[in-house]
Amino acid sequence: MSQENQDYRRVREELRKKIWDLMETTNIARFPRPVHGRIPNFVGAEQSAFNLLKHYLTRTSKVVKVNPDAPQRAVRELMLRTHRKVVMPTPRISEGFLLLDPDKIPENAYGVASTIQGAFRYGERVDPQNLPSVDLIVAGSVVVDVFGGRLGKGEGYSELEYGILIECKKISPEIPIITTVHDIQVVEERIPLKPWDFTVDWIITPTKNIQAKGPKIRPKGILWEHLEKDKLVKIPVLDTLLRQGGC
Repeated sequence: MSQENQDYRRVREELRKKIWDLMETTNIARFPRPVHGRIPNFVGAEQSAFNLLKHYLTRTSKVVKVNPDAPQRAVRELMLRTHRKVVMPTPRISEGFLLLDPDKIPENAYGVASTIQGAFRYGERVDPQNLPSVDLIVAGSVVVDVFGGRLGKGEGYSELEYGILIECKKISPEIPIITTVHDIQVVEERIPLKPWDFTVDWIITPTKNIQAKGPKIRPKGILWEHLEKDKLVKIPVLDTLLRQGGC
């Protein structure tokens, strides 16, 4: 690994640890705790979800891709309650994607269906090529900067989910991407980005909506040359895409 890559990794890891530590010491962190190694759940996650619901980009969306982590559970529920379809990757994309269709779920089960366990019960497992076209992405973050750079928990799943949907033509590189976080997770300094990273367009916190100041950065698909080989074993969807040469 080059010195530049080592420096990038160190800065990114230090930023994550700083935010995880801060969320724990200020008691902003919520179950599951400790939040280290996770997309951290936070006090005010429901308010962030309501703020997202009122955002103009959400109002025009019909199919929303939402990460499966705890702080975005309220987002998934609100999308269902407002009759939007939810595309939810399974944890670590190990079983592909689930499609939650509010018309196929009892209304009194929307809350349960928005949990990971409930999504497996009420959602439908759908191959990525058979998913509906997605018009909004809601991403979880550990840290996000005011320019739109973000860090997840460090395993690259959000970026792979994005790449899979690009490869299968279910999203456009111009698709709006929003993250819901606590104010304490937003930093002023630029996060050093890797070639596979995407930026977010809006940052929604419990107290404000922040439009990213930086340029929109979107990879054109899966960067196979950077993909760790063990991911092909752990994520069958990726192995299928590689063997088939795409969707």
